[in-house]
Amino acid sequence: MERLSNLILIDGETRRRAAISHALSTAQIHVEPFENISELGAAWPSGGVVLLHEQAGAISSLIEQMAKHGEWFPIIAFSEFPSPPRIVQAVLDGAIDYVSWPITADELSASLDRAIRRTDAFGHAKLREVMARARIARLSRREREVLGGVASGLSNRLIGERLSISPRTVEIHRANMLTKLGANHTSDAIRIAIEAALIK
Repeated sequence: MERLSNLILIDGETRRRAAISHALSTAQIHVEPFENISELGAAWPSGGVVLLHEQAGAISSLIEQMAKHGEWFPIIAFSEFPSPPRIVQAVLDGAIDYVSWPITADELSASLDRAIRRTDAFGHAKLREVMARARIARLSRREREVLGGVASGLSNRLIGERLSISPRTVEIHRANMLTKLGANHTSDAIRIAIEAALIK
């Protein structure tokens, strides 16, 4: 993958957004600044690496937006003086790197390069997960429950017993679930569930 020069900056603090944009202009990195994830969702970029000011739930919200758009961008989280547990949690949530602010343009460029290399390594798997999550989001609660039963290897009768519905109703939910997932076979539906990390 060629080096990306587009940085999608999401930060609610105006001064810090301006400071980061100014610092990176000298490194020939184009910055698209956004105040929040909702603003990003309204003007979805064509590509790049996300630099996200990390707060509780921010990474998960961003990944949900990516799932809706069916596109994944590598996420670099940042904050002032982050603690090691906070960094670990951010990476578990889906960040590909974590940097501490303030940071120099050179240090951020190095982080961008690392993010792109890591994207080469597992970006396609993450994109499949995001796409699978978007498909799963189309399902009703009952269809997800049926998918869980199917993935566990249960028959329509056993799924019906577990959910207190008839096998015929399970069959209808199962057919609707396959249609919404765009799956031709039950095995396709199970693969999508695995890629969406619904099944470990």
